[in-house]
Order: sequence, then structure tokens, then C-alpha cells
Amino acid sequence: MKAANNRGFQKEKLKKNKIILSILFFTLILLFFISINLGKADINFNEVIKILYAKITAKIKILDNISNAKITIIWDIRLPRILTAIIVGGGLAISGAVLQAVLMNPLADSFTIGISSGAAFGSTIALFLNLFISGFKLPIIVFAFFGAFLTFGLAIVIAREKEHISSVNLIITGLIMSVIFQAAISFIKSLSGDSIQETLFWLMGSLTAKNWDYLVLSFLLITVCVVVFLIYSKDINIMCLGNKEATSLGINTFRLRIMLLVCVLLVTAACVSISGVIGFIGLFIPHLLRFFIGSNNKNILPFSILSGAIFLLFVDTIMRLLINIDISTGVITIFLGGPFFVYLFIKNNRTIYY
Repeated sequence: MKAANNRGFQKEKLKKNKIILSILFFTLILLFFISINLGKADINFNEVIKILYAKITAKIKILDNISNAKITIIWDIRLPRILTAIIVGGGLAISGAVLQAVLMNPLADSFTIGISSGAAFGSTIALFLNLFISGFKLPIIVFAFFGAFLTFGLAIVIAREKEHISSVNLIITGLIMSVIFQAAISFIKSLSGDSIQETLFWLMGSLTAKNWDYLVLSFLLITVCVVVFLIYSKDINIMCLGNKEATSLGINTFRLRIMLLVCVLLVTAACVSISGVIGFIGLFIPHLLRFFIGSNNKNILPFSILSGAIFLLFVDTIMRLLINIDISTGVITIFLGGPFFVYLFIKNNRTIYY
């Protein structure tokens, strides 16, 4: 009887989560169409749909009665920005959830432990070297990955105490390295003069995508990593029980951790290469979801993707419409997520080891 009731409860919970997930998905679709139709330019809904349909299906004749200026605004300005918000928001949120589970650290996030700053530093080096190279360009995303990898490795080594990783030390190490990398970025800026002035604003978190090539490459890379996260979500749950328990159930925890961490670094590098540093999304989105739907990573991970995408797209749309001055999206997310980070830090500072 008890087992039957438990199965019924689990079935009801699964049905409820599917409904919520569907609501989030349709909310994202609705917000997408609202966002792409809003702006200072006078472009009606029918024209927006025609432009999207014609570009996607390559039926250019449909656009004969629409000006090139409107086509450029929708296809080359608004759409890349909206897609960047969706990709970056979802990517950072799910990578934060995975990072917290893998490190068993509630304060872990690519921003709080300095991974984003390391990726930004790597991106800056690539941009600086490209000033002196003709004929080809160094891939920013590759340099961003190595910057993220170096930062994460240093953070783990410095924060490690015997067989444990101190949460407090990990955060302090990340903050220190972020300051160092910001100083290094400023130094590179002074060497390059006005050549990469726009880069500094972009590194503060700008969703104005560079071009479609960067966007498509980042989307493909993030999609592959997200698929890996979702496939191994059950194993992540088991790994959270501890190494001994996971090993006894046939999971190679070392190999799984390495694979997941590499994917987290790749997602962070891809996000930073197209949007700069956008902080705290990977911290507070998973925490809020755990409060409402529990700590099962099979639910947390897909919910994080949609919730992160909705949050960043909503914030950017509001900024784009209501704020006349050009404030980077990364600054706004830091203002919103900073107090939440302080709350979590104070709440968890008694539990130092994980």
C-alpha cells in the first residue's frame, strides 16, 4: 500500500514538473516574439513575421515591400541579441547547477570562482594579438577556454585543504583572480590604445552579438555540452551521495567529474566569447529552482536552461526599452544577483567543507 502511494506521488510529481516545464517553454517563446517586436523602430508584427519567414526559408521575394533598414534591424540587430540572451542565459544557468553539484558547493558558479574572468582575459589576449595578425584571426573561443581552464585549475589548487575544498577559500580565490584578470585586461587595453575600446564594454556583459558565425558556433558548442549534462543528470544525483556510494553503484566519479567540468568550462568560454562576463545567473537560478521543485538534477538541469534564458531575455528586453543610456546587461545582473550571493555566503559560511 505504501509503495503504491509512493508510486502515485512520484507520478503526480512528474506530471506537475512536465506542466511547469511546458509553461516555461511557452513563456520563452512568447517572450521571444514580444521582444523581437519591441523597439524604437516602427516595425509592425506582420513585417517581423515576414522577415523571419523569408530569411529562414530563403524566400527573399516576400521582402520586396519591406525596406532594407527594417530587415537589418530585425535580422542583424534584434534577432542576434535575443538569441544571445537565450543561449547565454540558459548556458550559464545549467553550467552553474552542474558546477554546484559536481563540487558539492552551493556557492560555486563560473562567475564567483573566477572562471568567467579567466575566459574574458583569454578573449582579450586573442583580440589583442589579432591586431597584429593579418590574413587570419585567432579564435576567441579557444583562448577563452584556456583562460577559463587555467583559472579553474588555480582556484581548485589554492582552495584545497587536505582532502576537502574549502567553500570560503574557493570564493576568495575566485575574487582575487577576478581582480588580477581585470587589472591584466586594463593593462592590455592601455597597450592597444583605442583599438579595442569597445571590447571593454563588451566584456562587462553585452548581448550585442558580434556576428552570426560567433553565435552559431557558440550555440552548437553549448548544445553539445547541455546534451551531455542531461544524459548524465541521473549519475550527477548519485555522485552527490558521495564517492564511495557512487563507486559502489558502478560510476567512475573521477572520469565523470572531469568530463562535466570540461563541459562547464566550454559553456562558460562560449558564453563569454559572445556576451562578455555576465554574473550570478548560474548561482541564483538553480537555487531558486531547488526551493520550488527540489534538488533532483534530472529536473533542475532542464528547468535551469529555460529559467536562465527567460530571465536574461526579460532583463535585456526591459533595459532595451526603458533605459535610454547604454548600460551593459552584465552590470544589471550583478546588481540583481549580488545581494543573493551575499545572503548565500552568510547562510553557508558555517558549512566550510563539502
